[in-house]
Amino acid sequence: MRSDTHGLFRHPKYVSCKRIAVFLSMDDEVRTEEIIKDVFKWGKSCFIPRYESSSSHMDMLKLDSLQDMETLPLTSWNIRQPAEDDNSREEALATGGLDLILMPGLGFDRLGKRLGRGKGFYDTYLEHCIRQPKGKPYTIALAFKEQLCQEIPVDDNDVFIDEVLYEDNE
Repeated sequence: MRSDTHGLFRHPKYVSCKRIAVFLSMDDEVRTEEIIKDVFKWGKSCFIPRYESSSSHMDMLKLDSLQDMETLPLTSWNIRQPAEDDNSREEALATGGLDLILMPGLGFDRLGKRLGRGKGFYDTYLEHCIRQPKGKPYTIALAFKEQLCQEIPVDDNDVFIDEVLYEDNE
């Protein structure tokens, strides 16, 4: 994995964004720690997902620092996220929306179709964004080359992503 994470750090949408949502990576996903470090280095506001396991609801909550991230509890998926009773954090849509969302997934095609983990967290969240005054943020999926597919099946609830960045697309 190159240190600039698929060219993201030079991407115009990343460079210009002020408010960004970054997933905290699982073992089979592109690592996002370096991205989060870079977000704080440039003084951007960083938001991370909090998934509600009993539904498809997800919030994007503000992360204050790298140290803040390291103190978050681990979920059953072995990723860190703010506790369900942690209500002190800023939620992105309540305070001005997002400029950019980095999207996880299991597979992607070149038309912007994405295969998630089947719970619909990101599709539901993007639908909420679309209904906000600021509208849908730009979405970039981070993928390994092996995750690119000829075609991903979708249904009416799937929201297409704007762009997929993968290892050899420069």
